[in-house]
Amino acid sequence: MVEIVRKGELPQPEQVPDGLREAARAALRMGLREPRPVGFPLLFTADMQLIESAVAFLHEHAIQRAHTGETVRTYAEILYDWFDALEQSGISWNEVDTSDLIAYRNRMLKQLSQHTGRPYSVRTINHRVRGVLRFYRWAVRNTWLPSSPLAHRAADFRIARGAWRSHRYSDTVERCLFTVRQYESLPRPLNSAQVRELLARLPTPYDLMARWQLYTGLRISELLRLRLTDVLKNLSGGPQPEAAYRVIDVMRKGRKHGYVIVPASLLEETEIYIAQHRTAWQRRAARKRRIAPRSELFINHRGSRVPRSTYQQVIQRTAAASGFKATPHVLRATFACWMLAHLEQLAKRGAAINPLLIVKILMSHEHIDTTDRYLRAVSIDMPVLAEVLDKLLVGEDTP
Repeated sequence: MVEIVRKGELPQPEQVPDGLREAARAALRMGLREPRPVGFPLLFTADMQLIESAVAFLHEHAIQRAHTGETVRTYAEILYDWFDALEQSGISWNEVDTSDLIAYRNRMLKQLSQHTGRPYSVRTINHRVRGVLRFYRWAVRNTWLPSSPLAHRAADFRIARGAWRSHRYSDTVERCLFTVRQYESLPRPLNSAQVRELLARLPTPYDLMARWQLYTGLRISELLRLRLTDVLKNLSGGPQPEAAYRVIDVMRKGRKHGYVIVPASLLEETEIYIAQHRTAWQRRAARKRRIAPRSELFINHRGSRVPRSTYQQVIQRTAAASGFKATPHVLRATFACWMLAHLEQLAKRGAAINPLLIVKILMSHEHIDTTDRYLRAVSIDMPVLAEVLDKLLVGEDTP
């Protein structure tokens, strides 16, 4: 089975046996042009042979192209699953054919995920298939392979994506052969009663984190990147203490600089959390385990940063206990749909605004088509639709 080993720190000379201390000192003095950071993923085969091509691919994207940690983690997970599937089938990575990738895709269609125990979503399957295609194009381009059927230009998903934009129903080789047809799903925002129930059941600090997503539309990665200093300068002691909202600079997806508009009431709740919970947890952690102070805004009762997976699980479990489904992304979608609905009402009253463009900016979307999904979700008035369906079922005429 393929293994991922994270790169660690070099040991200090006093941490190694006497015979190795000089080598440890020499290693610390050694300078590298492109050093890999601590935690960099290294892929090994079952017999502990380094998969050099995969490591070189990750090195280019992490170091040379300076992609974010989330992007590198995604690439590492795709390559891990692909090489593990090849190893189980006894196929060498440099001898794969199109039939091997199709078999890999079909296996995900038929089997459950070992990680979640649920069927793979079409989005996940296509994401992994496209990641494999990207890796083989890179391998041919960088002479790791002389050629590969998976690197053929006809299977280039970027060309397919361009054709899709120019002609919505165009049919491409890559779209027909490798990926599964994917239907667009509309977001399903929470209603007011569900939001109140969820926030009432969530423990600290997850209730405050959920409020931040509901009031600002932050992505989960952007929420976890919030720093204490980002918020402290905008609390009640800062400039404009009577303002109903504050504008806070944040680092958006893809290292893009952006901002969010935060209500004063949310900042007041955040100030209470910092003064009561965060400070107490930080002091207790420093007293018991001498953990260095964290710069993140949101920490848990142990004084450590809140893990992404923990926050996701808490939201999902709490919503399930309340009788509905919710994820951090649903909270973000709820903000977008609510905001768009209110802006549409203002526009109908004569306000000179473009609701779709405003929500696009607030959500930090790259393309307006992404924001348009929320407009179509808002256009479905569930109470009115239910009333019409009820009349149809009893045979009454509808207007």
